[in-house]
Amino acid sequence: MKIMKKIAALVMIVTICVSCAACKKGSDEAKEKYGSTTLKVFIPGEYNSDNFFTDFEKEFGVKVIPEYFDSNEMMYTKFSAGDKYDILVPSDYMIERLIKEDQLQKLDKTLIPNMKNLADQVIGLDYDSDNTYSVPYFWGTVGIVYNHNNVSLDDLKAKGWDILKDTRYAGKIYMYDSERDSFMLAFKQLGYSCNTDNEEEINAAYNWLIELNNTMDPIYVTDEVIDNMSGGSKDMAIVYSGDAVTILDENEDMSYFTPDCGTNIWCDAMVIPANAENPKLAHEFINYMLRDEVCTDNTIAVGYASPNAKVLEDMTGEDGEYSENEAYLPRSYAKDEIFHDNEKLRKKLSELWIKVKAAN
Repeated sequence: MKIMKKIAALVMIVTICVSCAACKKGSDEAKEKYGSTTLKVFIPGEYNSDNFFTDFEKEFGVKVIPEYFDSNEMMYTKFSAGDKYDILVPSDYMIERLIKEDQLQKLDKTLIPNMKNLADQVIGLDYDSDNTYSVPYFWGTVGIVYNHNNVSLDDLKAKGWDILKDTRYAGKIYMYDSERDSFMLAFKQLGYSCNTDNEEEINAAYNWLIELNNTMDPIYVTDEVIDNMSGGSKDMAIVYSGDAVTILDENEDMSYFTPDCGTNIWCDAMVIPANAENPKLAHEFINYMLRDEVCTDNTIAVGYASPNAKVLEDMTGEDGEYSENEAYLPRSYAKDEIFHDNEKLRKKLSELWIKVKAAN
């Protein structure tokens, strides 16, 4: 018995040594190829599958150091303070701002052959019209999750975003705690662009939101809206489409709606900062992220629409994971818009949002 234990221990030691040698070899090869074995990624929280980073590490013999942010603005503050990253995953309007400020480097598309996998809907969006700086990661819309037993689809179609001011639902709605998204609802309902910097239009949207506050007693939430609406605690909520996917999967009484007066259609994308220390490895990561199997794993884990054309088709096909989930694949109306960076609008909304929240 003692001999058997000694043999087992010896086998284990040999196995560990072989494994360590293989890891060192992989690490040495990675350093020779990319110039580094470490990749720093700054990404929104809860925005990837569990094996998202570990699978990449194992295949390429590197170490990924992830950091997570709650908002584009928080990401911008930390990044602008001097923190260095190899990959950022911001939203469209923030990417536009970073481009204007020369804080991003142009992509070497010869190192990202899997860009051929991108869906037509996410190619050449007007914040980066030829994808010079960015490669889509997820995309979607902002809409209303509603309890279809209590809220009529006909009313939603007739009223659009004004359904949020229908006093039958006073005390029964969640608003998303985001100045840009909340003002977008008002702008679109009033017939304005969500990128307007016209003072009269901004003030009209502000008054729309103040009236909503004064009559509807909305609750302002962020990610907790997923659990709350999955539990059916309100009749309506403003949500991102990927969160709506989860809610609809968990509660059969819930549906998703976006008005034909328009909404925000957004895209979060991978970019490489101008001061990135490991751009070659960053390109490898972006290329890896566009693989069919990686996109499949990621979209199933998170619920947001994949940028990969084949994966979109598979997910929404007859036997697809999201074939019966109306929130997964963003629909497009003529009046939908991408947010753009506008310093005047940004400052004005920040100032007025404080007043909107104070009125609640």
